[in-house]
Amino acid sequence: MYQALYRKYRPRCFGDVAGQEHITETLRRQIVNDRLSHAYLFVGTRGPGKTTCAKILSRAVNCMSPVDGEPCNKCMFCVGIEEGSILDVLELDAASNNSVDNVRELRDEAIYSPAVVKKRVYIVDEVHMLSLSAFNALLKILEEPPEHILFVLATTELHKVPATIQGRCQKFSFKRLSPAVISARLDSIASKEGLSLTEDASAKLSMLADGSMRDGISLLDQCISGDVVDLESVQSTLGLAGQQELSQLVDKVADRDVISALGILDRLYDDGRDMASLLGEMTSFIRDLLVFKLSPDSGLLVNTDFDMVALSGLSNKLTSERLFFCLDVLKDIIAGVSRSGSTKLCVELCLIKMCDERLTDDPGALLSRISKLEKGIPTLTSSVNVASLNPDSSLTVSVSSPDIKDFETVIITEEPLNILSEEETEESVIIIPDEKTDEPSPCLEDMTQEPSLCHIWAGILDYLKGEPSVRVLLNDSKKVQAVLQDKTLIVNFTDSYTADQVKHSFSDLIKDAARNILGYDVNLHIEVVDSIGGDVSKIDKLDSLSAFVSSNFD
Repeated sequence: MYQALYRKYRPRCFGDVAGQEHITETLRRQIVNDRLSHAYLFVGTRGPGKTTCAKILSRAVNCMSPVDGEPCNKCMFCVGIEEGSILDVLELDAASNNSVDNVRELRDEAIYSPAVVKKRVYIVDEVHMLSLSAFNALLKILEEPPEHILFVLATTELHKVPATIQGRCQKFSFKRLSPAVISARLDSIASKEGLSLTEDASAKLSMLADGSMRDGISLLDQCISGDVVDLESVQSTLGLAGQQELSQLVDKVADRDVISALGILDRLYDDGRDMASLLGEMTSFIRDLLVFKLSPDSGLLVNTDFDMVALSGLSNKLTSERLFFCLDVLKDIIAGVSRSGSTKLCVELCLIKMCDERLTDDPGALLSRISKLEKGIPTLTSSVNVASLNPDSSLTVSVSSPDIKDFETVIITEEPLNILSEEETEESVIIIPDEKTDEPSPCLEDMTQEPSLCHIWAGILDYLKGEPSVRVLLNDSKKVQAVLQDKTLIVNFTDSYTADQVKHSFSDLIKDAARNILGYDVNLHIEVVDSIGGDVSKIDKLDSLSAFVSSNFD
């Protein structure tokens, strides 16, 4: 009967375990020096060799003729343990034996001396699956174990193992295996099997293994269909998109070309490519683009077989903010694929969102859109032909660049806008608009001639809209008159109480607002007058502005 390659080539001694020398050497020295613990806790991701080392340790401690801490694998004990005929070495799966009754049976059996070998060994895989009561039952025997007992506990989720259990074991953390270590092992197995494994195929399989030797060997076993295993056969067997298709897909996303991106996806789907695997490949590729953009020489790329020229070109087309956004979209889509009835639909939605950030309002999308605005503002500024102020207070901007025809932006200036001409700075009269009037504003016709008279006080009130107390005092145009003369803002009040309140409590706020609107510092002079005077025609004209500006101060 055919035996799977990961079982056929499972290491039989500590020296054959790849990439875990910090653990295998320690265990060998403990066996040689007879300093074995009664309980070990092996921690690590799937496939780095936890169970394999546990089985080697069970043979090494019972071997009749160990060699430098290694089992001979020839004596009756080593052969019997390997074949499973010696019942004193028992391997348990905690996922299916997780009740307190199972642990009680184990504890009752453990008190008896082994029938054949020197030590009774219990290998408990996925120990984190035990129930709390089962852990409590196991704790007693771990506290006071018989001399002939050896426990080897293995887990992929250390945080689920109680601290009381961890404290009574020697903990060994297994590393995630590097692609180079996995690739070397795959090359060795292929050579023993008489296969021709190409370098790019070996690199691809080791990358897909994600640190697991067992997964890498299983993938190699799956891709064997002849005497040669190359990259094309690996991609075809595993339903993966090739480097060219993946680069084209991400390039269309960078260009925001939704139709072309969906066309490439449809072709890959018809070719039998696995959609879930495609999401994983895109995630890995975009992650590499981000790393390459931040530090091209970091050596942290996952897909080392990608063309560096193509990688550089794509990284230049995508901002860091947009790459972050794409990764967030992929992460969310991958999390929901298992709950979706159509994986292809999930990938299509993913591509559409990555092409147009406006379709989602998550923080990553907003950062990407802001980055787009920041990048486009210099281009917009250099392409402006005419900018004109409309009667409705909107701004019309004419541009000459065809690249900005669909540009969505709001231009914000941190510099205060000086909306007064040199002639107007000599003396301007500003009357606070009466928000209660509903009459249409005759000033709309002349706003292009005297925009300052229409907007200065409106701008000051807008600046002060976050201070309702001062706005209440400045709200009645029949009691307040403001005159700008030689960089001095003179505010006349007919009510002495209001004048005192403004003078002592709100002078700084009004000066800050005036500086923000006018672009320079002004002096503030507050006076109390019997009645509002001045040029009656101009006052009447400006007093009618209330209907125009009242909508701006809700």
